[in-house]
Amino acid sequence: MITVRWERYPLVDQHPVARRWLQFTANIGRAWNTVDAYGRAVDDHLAFCLTVGATPEAARPDVLAAWIGDMHQRPNPNGGVGLANSTIQVRIVGVRSFYDFLVEEGIRERNPVRRGQSSRRGGRAKQGLVRRVEKAPWIPNEHAWDRILRACEAEPVRNRLMVTFAYDGALRREELVSLEPGDLEPAWSLIHLRAETTKSRRAREVSFGATSAQLLVAYLRQRGERFGRVDGGLFLSESRRNRGEPVGRSSWSKIVTGIAKRAGVPQLSTHTFRHLRLTDLARAGWSIDEIAQYAGHRDLSTTLKYIHLSGRELAAKLHKATRSLHADRERRLATLVEAW
Repeated sequence: MITVRWERYPLVDQHPVARRWLQFTANIGRAWNTVDAYGRAVDDHLAFCLTVGATPEAARPDVLAAWIGDMHQRPNPNGGVGLANSTIQVRIVGVRSFYDFLVEEGIRERNPVRRGQSSRRGGRAKQGLVRRVEKAPWIPNEHAWDRILRACEAEPVRNRLMVTFAYDGALRREELVSLEPGDLEPAWSLIHLRAETTKSRRAREVSFGATSAQLLVAYLRQRGERFGRVDGGLFLSESRRNRGEPVGRSSWSKIVTGIAKRAGVPQLSTHTFRHLRLTDLARAGWSIDEIAQYAGHRDLSTTLKYIHLSGRELAAKLHKATRSLHADRERRLATLVEAW
């Protein structure tokens, strides 16, 4: 049985059916981030139900609508009013999964969380409970990237290696901090990502460059001097509290936040390195299928969201693709000059 950190979801822990559902979700192999997001979503929903005197077993669609309205009106931790659209979407998906479980268990007859449906045979698509707002993730331009790299120069060799690995391999946060020395194949500059550490639960291989190779040699030497031969995580903490323990997700996030502040680039996140790498692969002429395989995406539409070519790049591609057509148009337009 997979261990669930119940202290993070106290109301789920106290609700027998919700607890069985989350344990079931973990046991079937969902990624830890998914289990955590679903647990927090249902915990939030249960808290709202308590305030309005409702129970999940009998909640009607209007209770769900009131909960969504409440999320739209709450103070946003980043300023303003209302939780981010992406946060609300994730919570709705988590709560929908919970209600699916109630239906399967025979506790409810129907799921009150409506699903969106694509159009069929020219019909009109059915909108979900909340319209999805698709925002292109931010990636740095060359000026911002230079500032980020200069800020990284002040970081210890471990953190610099984490940055270059995150970029080279287009690694998710979980994938990066879960790396072990045995996952590396330096002779071929390869990183072998184990299935249990990836979001899709599928193993894959990515590569790293010359800078990462040099930093890896320096870090492994330093790691050996400070910790000796240690099994487990590749990246080890040097803090007094967790010395010798693998660097966790939150620690990596704090490292990147510190880099962002020194660089004066608040948009920088742990996922930025992944976005930039996949976009650079597109710039280098990789096909969408090749990029999806490198990223570990099951759906090509997901890959497309990660690739951000600038207006100049798109204009250059368009100009190249239409050069012959443009020449023909110009030749025909030239007859207007001849007529004059």
